[in-house]
Amino acid sequence: MMFMILKLMMLNLLTFFFLILMIMVGVAYLTLLERKLLGYIQYRKGPNISSFAGLMQPFSDALKLMTKEFNILLKTNYIFFYYSPFMMLVMMMLLWLIFPFMTGSLFFNYDLLYIFCCLSLNSYFIIISGWASNSSYSMLGAIRCVAQLISYEISFFLILFNLILIIFSMNFYKFIFYQSGWCFFFTHFFLFVFYLVSVLAELNRTPFDLIEGESELVSGFNVEYFGMSFAMIFLAEYGNIMFMSLMTSVLFFGISIFSFFFFFFFMLFNFFIIWIRGVLPRMRFDELMFMCWKILLPLSLFFLMTTFMLKYVYL
Repeated sequence: MMFMILKLMMLNLLTFFFLILMIMVGVAYLTLLERKLLGYIQYRKGPNISSFAGLMQPFSDALKLMTKEFNILLKTNYIFFYYSPFMMLVMMMLLWLIFPFMTGSLFFNYDLLYIFCCLSLNSYFIIISGWASNSSYSMLGAIRCVAQLISYEISFFLILFNLILIIFSMNFYKFIFYQSGWCFFFTHFFLFVFYLVSVLAELNRTPFDLIEGESELVSGFNVEYFGMSFAMIFLAEYGNIMFMSLMTSVLFFGISIFSFFFFFFFMLFNFFIIWIRGVLPRMRFDELMFMCWKILLPLSLFFLMTTFMLKYVYL
């Protein structure tokens, strides 16, 4: 019995390390895809010098960041300054623990609740990093980020509560089994549109990337970071993009990861997030808050109440 438990623990550990390795490689090529796609949108070529068609460009960028000189910034709160990027990366990795495969490292019935907690905790490390930098630009970017995340997390959670209310479960597998004959994309299309808007705001992507407004804040909360600290923030951001693409494929399409269509939809949502950056301008901050509190939040509540009535009154 003990041998079987140890064997299962080792299998889960090896699976998790292999998954993390694949995430790192996936993030590397997602950045290459972004640079290539933005290049073609702007009628130019992206990276095409390093190796064949620029395929080794992400690894050369990673090597450059790893070999940068490590300087201690005297005006920063040293421990919190270098601790925050690492914790952002850890929170991203913790999200992938519930990756819905048969030997999942973390298998329980509250997957979505676990995701809510990880996403909420991430905002703490962003504001800690902005405060610890002792920079006005960093602090302003962190305050903007937290205001945006807290605002859109409410509508994001309410949208997902609609789906939870329908199937009475927060488990990814239940979403896959429930949508075996049809999917929420067709029956809850408007909810899916609001979900995409909330996801873009949650990921701080265009047109909601106000925390990195170069014309106003230089680079936002990460303006003082360099080398591996910057690389950790970068990995966390793009790892979250990949996870949100996976979550969208499961929640609204019910696609198993063993299906070919899973990879198609996974890449489609990654492509969509990158494409939005190339075609839409950045919103004003007041418009961002207005859309959240006066459009998305009331509509999310309306859909939630409608789902509740249909579930408990007419069914």
